[in-house]
This record gives sequence, C-alpha cells and structure tokens, in this order.
Amino acid sequence: MKLHVVMVQPEIPQNTGNIARTCAATGAKLHLVHPLGFDISEKAVKRAGLDYWDKVEIEEHESFTKFLEKYEPKKHHMFFATTKGKQVYSEPSYSKMEEVFLLFGKETKGLPEEVLQTYMDKTIRIPMRPTLRSLNLSNSVSIVVFEVLRQKGFEQLEEISHYFDEK
Repeated sequence: MKLHVVMVQPEIPQNTGNIARTCAATGAKLHLVHPLGFDISEKAVKRAGLDYWDKVEIEEHESFTKFLEKYEPKKHHMFFATTKGKQVYSEPSYSKMEEVFLLFGKETKGLPEEVLQTYMDKTIRIPMRPTLRSLNLSNSVSIVVFEVLRQKGFEQLEEISHYFDEK
C-alpha cells in the first residue's frame, strides 16, 4: 500500500518537520502544497525533522489546483481531514485500498471550504470535545496515519522491537 500525506499550505515549520518525521518512520510520501508559510530550509523545520529528511520522499506542488489536477480525487482514494468532517477517521475501510491520500489544511483555516463541500463524502474528522477548535496539526496527521497503517496490519513496519533480544 502506498500512503500519501498531503499538507496544503502549512504555516508552522515545526509541524511540517514533525510530519516529515512521521512520514519517514512510516514510509508515507509527503506532499507539500505551496505557498508554504516558511522556507523549507528553515532551521525550525530541519530541527523538528531531525536527521530523517533524507529518509522521506517529498513531492512539492506549486498550488492546490495543480495538485488536484495531477492527482484527481475521483480517480484516487482521497480523504480530507477537517473538524467539519462527516465521518470519523477510523470509519473508512483503508485496508481494501492500494493507495490512500490523506489531505490536511493549513493550521489557521484548514482545507478550503469549497473543496470540503465538493468532497463532503470523503471528509474525515477526529472526535473531540465540542468546545475546542482543533488538535495540533502534526498530532492529527499521526493519529490518522497510524489508523490507516493499523487497518493494513502495519505492513512493512516493525511491530515488536528486538532491541533487547540482541544483547
């Protein structure tokens, strides 16, 4: 299974660095959709991603429109993460999909509302108390990524450490 994490116009470099680290650890491809709210070479991005940058596959897109033209939502299994989602992130049967795209919007506004309305049946949300606005973006990405991987039986990931077996 190929997993894609799509960050649409991320604004906070530390979040993107943390998300890149999650992608490196899980083998997910990271898509960065411009404009970015920072320079990808910023120290904060690199620090958050630590020494994992060379272990993550990154594809950059000059705009959200260009991304949607290249990876047409009607031809791919795409899920739009939003607090306005119509289904819980764990409801889709990811295990039956060969390729999954998880889209996340910018920290201050999320994904564009017209996109959410167009693909409302593909929106997903993380349950939380109604009095709070949202979770941290990098935490949200991790929650959803690991649910997809759990449903796929953690394919190609080490489930149990053998660290102490070798001592």
